[in-house]
Amino acid sequence: MDPCSFVRVLVGNLAIKSPASSNPSFSGKVHPSSSPCYCKIKLRGVDSPPCHVATVPLISESETHPHSLAASFDFPKSQLSNIKNPFIKISVYKTRTNPSCVFNSSKLLGQISIPLDLTLSESRPCSFHNGWVALTKSNNNKTETQTQAQLLHLTIRSEPDPRFIFRFDGEPECSPQVFQVKGDVKQPVFTCKFSFRDRNPVQFHAANHPMVADRKGWSITIHDLSGSPVACASMVTPFVPSPGSQRVSKSNPGAWLIIRPDGDGTWKPWGRLEAWREPGNSNDVGYRFDVLPATADPVTLAACTINSQHGGKFTIDVTPGVTPASTPHGSWDLGSGTSSRPGSGSGSDFSLENQFFYRGFVMSARFDGEKKLV
Repeated sequence: MDPCSFVRVLVGNLAIKSPASSNPSFSGKVHPSSSPCYCKIKLRGVDSPPCHVATVPLISESETHPHSLAASFDFPKSQLSNIKNPFIKISVYKTRTNPSCVFNSSKLLGQISIPLDLTLSESRPCSFHNGWVALTKSNNNKTETQTQAQLLHLTIRSEPDPRFIFRFDGEPECSPQVFQVKGDVKQPVFTCKFSFRDRNPVQFHAANHPMVADRKGWSITIHDLSGSPVACASMVTPFVPSPGSQRVSKSNPGAWLIIRPDGDGTWKPWGRLEAWREPGNSNDVGYRFDVLPATADPVTLAACTINSQHGGKFTIDVTPGVTPASTPHGSWDLGSGTSSRPGSGSGSDFSLENQFFYRGFVMSARFDGEKKLV
């Protein structure tokens, strides 16, 4: 079955330069993590658009802009016809605090809007902007002139992003089939086998009674249609609450180990997924997913939170996850090459994906919250 058609919009290569940066006293050596500037990136014209927050590095007149991805938006081809007059809106702020903590003390430096024509994006990469643009800010009904405005460098691209979609035909503990789905068509491609080392049946108690089993020894093995195993996930660290608490802490998270066949009946580790409850009264579940290469240290590909009440989306995406800091050979330039997909052209240099033998790997899954399960 052919993959489903998706389109991805990428925003990156952010940097800010203002008249002050040409002053001799400005060194230009501001590390991105300590930059006082950050931005909010939104894709307008779509229902419930997500908002991305990214640090904007400060650079001097003589420096070149950094190559990095700040935000990505993706949607299926079928949604393109419902998107009316889409555009990227970026608001840049200056603050002395961490942007993930405080927004109220921030000062708006300016905004820009870049219109998008996505009609051709499903068939070929498109570039909507690559270069400097003056930030605009309304002040007493008067817009700053371009000589007064600060300059923002950015690159905005779109590209086709075909994906295979799989769906479990039932709860994992019921050992269901796994179907590949495209529209209304589905075909079986895998089977899975749920097992546990405890000889006693697993009991799922009512919500007002705690579950006695700690789930240690649970495992799920995925087989192809010929019956050969292709992957296995096993709970190697049970989800045990911290002493005096009902929460699994980040210091002692539960963990699943993902392994795959290595020939001759042996298996080798591929990844590790850890999860915990965030501290305090938060309803968020934190998680981290690491790839386990045989000859290198673990590499974190995903780390975020999901609200346990409302659910959320778990995503592993090597495009934003692999940065120049973690790649042996440098950077990724959104503004060059025929495509920004890893391994698809000169516009990308993800040497890490060659090491792990995946190209353009994206995995996402949606989870319902506790409120939807009642």
